[in-house]
Amino acid sequence: MQLNNFRTILTSQDIWYVLLALVLAGMVAFASTPLVKALSVKMGAVDVPKDGRRMHDHPIPRMGGLAIFFGFVVSMLLFVSLDMEKKGMLLGTVIIVVLGILDDKYALPAKPKFLVQIAAALIAVLAGNRIDVLSNPNVFSSNPVWQLGWLAYPVTVVWIVAITNSVNFIDGLDGLACGVSTISAATMLVIALLVSEQDVAVMMAALAGACIGFLPYNFNPAKIFMGDTGSTFLGFVMATVSVNGMFKQYTIISFVVPFLMLGLPIFDECFAVIRRLSRGQSPMAPDRGHVHHRLIDMGFSQKQAVGVLYVISAILGLSAVVLTAGGAQKAMVFLLAMGVAAAIAWRVFLTGPAHDRPEQPEESAEEGEDGHE
Repeated sequence: MQLNNFRTILTSQDIWYVLLALVLAGMVAFASTPLVKALSVKMGAVDVPKDGRRMHDHPIPRMGGLAIFFGFVVSMLLFVSLDMEKKGMLLGTVIIVVLGILDDKYALPAKPKFLVQIAAALIAVLAGNRIDVLSNPNVFSSNPVWQLGWLAYPVTVVWIVAITNSVNFIDGLDGLACGVSTISAATMLVIALLVSEQDVAVMMAALAGACIGFLPYNFNPAKIFMGDTGSTFLGFVMATVSVNGMFKQYTIISFVVPFLMLGLPIFDECFAVIRRLSRGQSPMAPDRGHVHHRLIDMGFSQKQAVGVLYVISAILGLSAVVLTAGGAQKAMVFLLAMGVAAAIAWRVFLTGPAHDRPEQPEESAEEGEDGHE
């Protein structure tokens, strides 16, 4: 897409809906978080540190994702016209949030949660949120697209459930999952504007705004955790919205961009599943081998580890934007340049004597896989 077309989109009246959706969602989430915190304490949805994977040292309410949900839904209902696909997504979202609330309070087993997630994803898929066509990643093939046919149903369900749990997997440090989700939602917002997907842009603005409104309460030391209520909600919404927007473009972009936008949680989830299966464990069995745990074990403080993962997510997100706006070659050059810059920064700033000094433990760290790590 040419730059002048992008300017036309940005200066159109529709951009005001995007900005208003973002601001309103942020205000609602920020204002409702103290109420949600009080409700969490009253319901007993509190994370009490009781094992080595938890890094906070005092009980912290963990149902904060409900405030993000409120901000998103209020903004979406006001600024997005609801067709069948969006109604199906909202119904599935409500199921996911209710499941998260129950899990934050009662610590539900993994298998029943997994089945409910499949049911919620299937509702969204039956409402029309499907990956019917995929671009062929083989650019030399004479067939540019794959028609999935009936496979569209299981493929989309797997995608939605996988991304739903991937965000939950990285919810292990204060502000990590919420911040990474903000970056991913902002990336989807910019790309939606580039490809003229107005509804997707507004929904992602609402999601990013709701996350931003919640973040002041979630940064280290966290006053409240988002819990499964928040992490699975964020993953479900981003997975479903990406189906509506990014996979429907008939270019290689549709195949690569969603994986770049959600690259960090996808990588961490795949690595966790492979690691656990290689040890003969269940893929859903919690452990202390996630990427954020590894950074902490390397000597990073919680804030440093979260900052590093924010930067990685931002690099992947910018690569997705460059790929959409400038093509694959520019995106590869940009990703390579950012990788070199990151390696130099790591060598200069993070492996010197200052980094080697032991640091004092910080007050809290959110552990979110299964909602209560």
